[in-house]
Amino acid sequence: MNNKNTMTSTSKFMSLVLRHNPGRAGLALDAQGWVSIDALLRGAQAAGRNISPALLMEVVQSCPKQRFAISADGLRIRASQGHSVQIDLGLQASVPPQRLYHGTATRFLDSILRTGLDRRNRHHVHLTDNLATARSVGQRYGRLVLLEIDAARMHADACLFYRSDNGVWLTDSVAPYYLRVLAEEEHDETHHCP
Repeated sequence: MNNKNTMTSTSKFMSLVLRHNPGRAGLALDAQGWVSIDALLRGAQAAGRNISPALLMEVVQSCPKQRFAISADGLRIRASQGHSVQIDLGLQASVPPQRLYHGTATRFLDSILRTGLDRRNRHHVHLTDNLATARSVGQRYGRLVLLEIDAARMHADACLFYRSDNGVWLTDSVAPYYLRVLAEEEHDETHHCP
């Protein structure tokens, strides 16, 4: 088993080349974001990263967020979502739950309440049906604020939603009138992850 630092470093490198900069490892993703595992390992080696097949599989299998997917034949890998490079994940529109959540930092709140959530340099806005996940994501950016999205109303208004292989809900944007800031008591300590 590899140490946590090795796992984290490898996961970050894989995210970089499979989501944002495949050229960093001399890779070319196909239209759906797939690349052969062998090509990824060779590209990592050329980029000065020694990733063994066992380490790659350990990163894929141990990631609680399931950031990476392995093809059914076991020969290819791709990032599950979060791409800034142009790819088509082949996702089908899905009916979302009534409410979805988005965690962010308070410093972004004024702008979000004015203009809504937009995808910025990614393909979609990322949402979750789990408050703990939204909290975990939002805390990475500073003082946490949780937003509730009226996904049922958005869907009724013909906004499209997709669900990635790892359960992340995706949409093009969320207008301000679909957002509600959750009060502290609505996401108190009883909901925190261990």
